[in-house]
Amino acid sequence: MPIHEKSLIEPERILTKESLVVDGVDVSGHWNTMILPRTITEYDDTFEDKIKQYPTAANVHRCWQCGSCTNSCTVYALNTRFNPRYWIYLTRLGLKDELVKDKDIIWQCVSCNKCTNICPKDVRPEGVMKALAHWMEDEGITEKRPSTIFDEEFWEQIAERGRIEEGSILMNFFKKTAQPLKQDWLVDVVKRMTKHLPLGALIHSGLHFVFKPKVKSWDRTGQVLKEYINEKKGAVHG
Repeated sequence: MPIHEKSLIEPERILTKESLVVDGVDVSGHWNTMILPRTITEYDDTFEDKIKQYPTAANVHRCWQCGSCTNSCTVYALNTRFNPRYWIYLTRLGLKDELVKDKDIIWQCVSCNKCTNICPKDVRPEGVMKALAHWMEDEGITEKRPSTIFDEEFWEQIAERGRIEEGSILMNFFKKTAQPLKQDWLVDVVKRMTKHLPLGALIHSGLHFVFKPKVKSWDRTGQVLKEYINEKKGAVHG
C-alpha cells in the first residue's frame, strides 16, 4: 500500500507552480502539486523477520496500514515526522536505509500506548518502535541511550546476584554515562535518608553495598537465566 503523506516526501521531489492552466482549466494551488517519482532497489527481504525476533515486535506482520497508530500518536501530534505507520511499512518492505534516515527521532516514543490500545490487529506499534530503536543501537547506527545502559546495569546485577543494590546501580550507571558521582539531587536524597532512616537500616544498606550479597542458591538459577537471555540475543543477532 503506497504512503501518501506529503510530509514524508523529500522537498526536492515536490513540484508546485503558483499559476498553472491545463487544457483551459486553472489548477493553481493545491491541485497543481506534482511529485517526481523515485525507484528504490536496495531492500532486505529478511528484515521483517529480523525485527520480529525482538519480543516487542512479534506481531509486526499483522499490520494492514490503517493508520490508527499514527492518528492516535502523542508524538506525531507535535512532530509529523514521527510516523509509526510509515516505519512499520518500511520494516515490512525491508527498506532499512529509509528507516535510518529517521534515526534521530525514531527513539522518541513516549510509551503512552495509545497506538497499541487502538490498533485493530494487535500489532502493538509501541513495541515495534522500541524494537527499531534497539535494532539501531545493536547495529551501531545510533549510540546506546542512557535508558538502555541503565537496563543493562540492572540486568547484570540480577543475573549475578538475583537482586539489586540501588547504590551500586546508580554509581555504575553514572560511570558508564560519564556523569559525575556527586549530583545535587542525589546529595539531597542521602541527606534525607540519614535524617529519617533508623541507624540500623543505614548500616544494613551500607554493608550490602560493600559486600554485595547474593540470593541463596542463585548460581544455578542465574546460569539458566543467562543462557536463556543469550539464546534470545542470538536469535536477534544471528
